[in-house]
Amino acid sequence: MLNEEKIKLMTSIAMFEQKEGKRIFPLSCYFKSDYISRHLLSGFFGYTMCFLLGTVLWALYYMEVILSSLSIDMLLSFGQRFCLLYLGGLFLYLLTTLVVYWKRYDYSIAGMRVYVAKLKRLEKRYEYQNKVKEMTKEGIRHDGASGI
Repeated sequence: MLNEEKIKLMTSIAMFEQKEGKRIFPLSCYFKSDYISRHLLSGFFGYTMCFLLGTVLWALYYMEVILSSLSIDMLLSFGQRFCLLYLGGLFLYLLTTLVVYWKRYDYSIAGMRVYVAKLKRLEKRYEYQNKVKEMTKEGIRHDGASGI
């Protein structure tokens, strides 16, 4: 016999897995600090590589100006500017990365709580149905034994 409530609950769980599963389940194997630090580390390397590539492109574009007015004071000035630009950009990028992945992890944890709650509700339905079956079987045996 089909139980309509169980079918609805199982369909809801399947739809939840299909919609949110790709965003929620991979994060469940990480601690929050590990997940965030992993992305901060990859963000650091990604930003550093992009900054270096941008600096090389800028230097190649302005190579003639740089070579024509080459002096130690100018090179030190450029070095300080690029260091400050790099550190300021890195700070902003890592701060943004921290906020984004912090929220993603919190969203994933909230989704996992919903998923686990739905599974527990389904499990309780199965337990209730099994208890009802056991009680009806016991009732039939006692009625059958008392009738003979």
